[in-house]
Amino acid sequence: MLTPKYPTPDTAPTPTTMAQPSTATPQVPAPQTSPAPVAPVSNRPTVQLTPGSALALAAGGGAVVLVVGAVLVSLLLAVAITGVSVAVVAVVLRLLVKDLNNHR
Repeated sequence: MLTPKYPTPDTAPTPTTMAQPSTATPQVPAPQTSPAPVAPVSNRPTVQLTPGSALALAAGGGAVVLVVGAVLVSLLLAVAITGVSVAVVAVVLRLLVKDLNNHR
């Protein structure tokens, strides 16, 4: 599925194949320039965004933001309602226990 693509191996000569400079006259090696790297050619198709597709993409993104926002707000509202109902039940139970203790 996903296979790595390795770069081509370096083609620099090994030290045994390099020419040995003569001892009579010292030679300064000339600077070697390597060719500029070429970007690999991709076989994937290029995506062209037209104004209509950009508008559809923006509208889809906005719809996703609205749906996620509505879900988060509804979850927060559910937690708030649950908290209020638990608080009301706690108050009612406290009053019932207090009333039960007063009638004994």
